[in-house]
Amino acid sequence: MNHMELKRESGVLLHISSLPSVHGIGDFGVEAYRFVDQLVESGCSKWQILPLGPIGPGNSPYQAYSAFAGELMFISLQKLLEWDLILDSELSDVPSFSKRTVDYNKVRFYKSEILHLAYKRFVRKNDCDFQNEFETFKNEHNWWLGDYALYTACKNKFKGKAWNNWDTDLRKRNTESLNSFSLLLNEEIEFEKFVQFMFFRQWFLLKNYANQKGIQIFGDLPLYVSHDSSDVWGNQSIFILNDEGEPNLLGGVPPDYFSEEGQLWGNPVYDWNKLSETEYQWWISRLYFNFHLFNVVRIDHFRGLESFWAVPRGEETAKKGEWLPAKGHELLAILQERLVELPVIAEDLGDITPNVEKLRDTYKLPGMKVLQFAFTSDPSNVHLPHNYSGRNIVYTGTHDNNTLVGWLADLVGDEKRQAENYIKTKDKEAINEMVELAWASTAEMAIIPMQDILKLNGKSRMNTPGTIHKNWLWRYESNQLKAHHLNYLKVLNTKYNRINE
Repeated sequence: MNHMELKRESGVLLHISSLPSVHGIGDFGVEAYRFVDQLVESGCSKWQILPLGPIGPGNSPYQAYSAFAGELMFISLQKLLEWDLILDSELSDVPSFSKRTVDYNKVRFYKSEILHLAYKRFVRKNDCDFQNEFETFKNEHNWWLGDYALYTACKNKFKGKAWNNWDTDLRKRNTESLNSFSLLLNEEIEFEKFVQFMFFRQWFLLKNYANQKGIQIFGDLPLYVSHDSSDVWGNQSIFILNDEGEPNLLGGVPPDYFSEEGQLWGNPVYDWNKLSETEYQWWISRLYFNFHLFNVVRIDHFRGLESFWAVPRGEETAKKGEWLPAKGHELLAILQERLVELPVIAEDLGDITPNVEKLRDTYKLPGMKVLQFAFTSDPSNVHLPHNYSGRNIVYTGTHDNNTLVGWLADLVGDEKRQAENYIKTKDKEAINEMVELAWASTAEMAIIPMQDILKLNGKSRMNTPGTIHKNWLWRYESNQLKAHHLNYLKVLNTKYNRINE
């Protein structure tokens, strides 16, 4: 069986939102290209990011309004200027944004206003080539874009209400109702399509630039989609919903390392029998779309393809749920027949059973190891480098972990003793030793979050699972990343045969 061939390599985990920029959030502009060049200098070959979908309440990239559309805040205004869609003067009055954190509401409001100006100019200019490109984009993407643009326009019309609280005919997608709202909201729908056109035009320019430089983009696919999303509204039959469109069962995980009460995510779960009847059409479209968008895709919460934790609607925590079977074997078998190799990485953290391992190993997918989890038990811990077997990607930490500096500072008890037994040095040297453990390991890929390159403390943590405040905010300033940081990675990449030549 063919599978994704991984040579020894390395990469950096840095979400687009965390890049430096004058417009309040990282984007697909000059700093993203600069970062690609810096990766090349460091000898790394992978840039890992988080999901790129339109961000919902709570600002989590894992709760998006669409599994296909892109977040408008990542569109570079500078690029719109280069494309003559906005004027210099329209960018002269930039609000004062923090350079270290993202104010999502403020950025979204500002960028939407500029995008409206760009759209009006685009329509007025009537540049034939540009218009034709837009028409082609709309035709190629209509299978998801039509629903998404209508959903977003309706959501705005109904003052942000979730789709299951709209007029009954619209909620149930009665054809007449869909047609009349499409006519009524035509202008807003076209604007939404234009925003997506700009997003993907900029994204593929960046991705192609990275690929030409030998940098592959490592994307992230959340297993579930948000209940309030164009996907659930447009494909109600493949989710377990009641007659009112409410989810009967919610996704999550039982109590674990991260949370005593488990995590109740609130996403609807899939009706795997319905999916099977459709030969997984929605899922396969989604995976193909992501394989086009990225060079490699991490399936978040991979274990949910084997069986999933389902919590009845109305429960306050994830404690009272049950494991129900999923049909990931069928789904991956169809993909395997069609693709020579599956460019997939399994996020196999948490409560992993032999059946989940079997699903991962049948398709020869690499799993994940996280050094911060390596000292929670004894020397047989699977996250300790001396125990690695099979195909793996090792992380010093993920977007859900503390930074290495923060983690070391918080260590107590047995975990602290285990760590000190394994890592002989202290403070900054201990950070270097942890990074070196990852690079020296047999894992095919070693990934380090940008925060760990910069040796930042826990205040720069990206996300604390189970909490809803102060997450997804972190950004760095361009002067923080220096030549010696890149050189440090280059030395490690050379020493441990991970160099991207």
